[in-house]
Amino acid sequence: MDGKTLRVGIIGFGFAGTTFHAPLIRTTPGMTIAAVASSNAPKVHAALGEDVQVHADPKAMIAQADVDLVVVASPNTTHYELAALALDHGRHVVVDKPFTATLQEAEDLARRARANNVLLSVYHNRRWDSSTRTAQRLLDANLLGEVRHASMYFDRFRPAPQARWKEDADALGGVWMDLGPHLLDEALLYFGMPEAIQADIGRLRPGSRGDDAFDVRLRYGDGLRVDLGASMLSAIPRPRLTLHGMRGSYAKQSLDPQEAMLKAGQLPGDPRMWGIDTEPGVLVTGRDGQVEQSAMPTENGAYPEYYRLVRDAILGVGPNPVPPEQAIRVMRLLDAGRRSSDEHREIGVAA
Repeated sequence: MDGKTLRVGIIGFGFAGTTFHAPLIRTTPGMTIAAVASSNAPKVHAALGEDVQVHADPKAMIAQADVDLVVVASPNTTHYELAALALDHGRHVVVDKPFTATLQEAEDLARRARANNVLLSVYHNRRWDSSTRTAQRLLDANLLGEVRHASMYFDRFRPAPQARWKEDADALGGVWMDLGPHLLDEALLYFGMPEAIQADIGRLRPGSRGDDAFDVRLRYGDGLRVDLGASMLSAIPRPRLTLHGMRGSYAKQSLDPQEAMLKAGQLPGDPRMWGIDTEPGVLVTGRDGQVEQSAMPTENGAYPEYYRLVRDAILGVGPNPVPPEQAIRVMRLLDAGRRSSDEHREIGVAA
C-alpha cells in the first residue's frame, strides 16, 4: 500500500449495509466510511459517528460525496441504476448480490467499468465461508480424487412469511435471488460452468409473495452432477456441503458462523480469532469397500478478506476478488434457472 486511505460511500443502511458492509469496511486498514445514503440519519450517526456524511438521495451521494468507492447495498431492484451512475461518475463500485436483475444489465455494468477504467466487484462473500475454504483445501489436495457428485444447501425454518421486500417477487426478492447467487457462485468456484441447469423454484409456505424454496441440478459434460437447494421451511436442515469423489466423501453439516457473529455486533479483529468454526466435517476415504472415517478440522471463515482484496485491487497491488465476468456467469445461471423452472425442462448454458 502507498498509505492512501480509500474513502467509501455506502448506499443503503438496512440489513446488508449495517450487518455486512459497514463492519467489514470499518475494520479494513486503509479504508474509511465517509458517506452513507440513507433516510435514517440518526441510525447512521449512532452506528458510525457524527463525522459520516448522510445523504437522503443516493444519486446525490454519488455525485457530490468525496468518495473513491461506492458500495451498492440497497434493494435489489436499484442495483443496476445506482451502480451504472456511480461507474459513470468514475467511482469504483462494489455491488451486493444479486449483481443485477438480468444478465443484460450485468453485462452493461461490466462495459461501463471498462470504459471508465474503474473497479467493479460483486460481493460474493460466501467464497470466504468456513466450509467453502475447507472444501477448496480438500479439492486442491485431491483428497477425494475426482469428484463425481456434490450437493450444497442453505436451509432455514421461517414458516411465517414476512412483509419485507426480500420476500416479495415484485421487488426482486425470494430465495432464488437471495441464496441462489451464493450457491451458484460456490459451484462455479469449485467446478466451473456446467453444460445445463434443471431448476424447480417454488413457494411452499401459504401466503408467500415470492419463491421460498428451490432445488437445482447442474449437469456437467464429464458426468459430474451438482445439486443445489434452499428452503425456508426446513426445521431439519440438509448438510451444508457434501462432496463425493473416487477416493471418498466429505460432509459438513452446519453454516459458517460469521453472519451470526456480525448480527451479534462482533467486529473482525485478529484473523486467528475470527470466524472460528468449531464443527468439524466428516471425511471418509478408502477403496474397494474398506473405508476410514475421520473428523476434518474446518478452516476459519474469512469475510474480512473480501474488502482487503478490494482495497489492494483499487490501489493496483492485487487482483479483483470477484470481477464482473465471474458474477456474469452467476447471472447467466440465475436467468437460465428461472427459465428452466418456468418451462419445466433442462436448459443448456453457454460455457
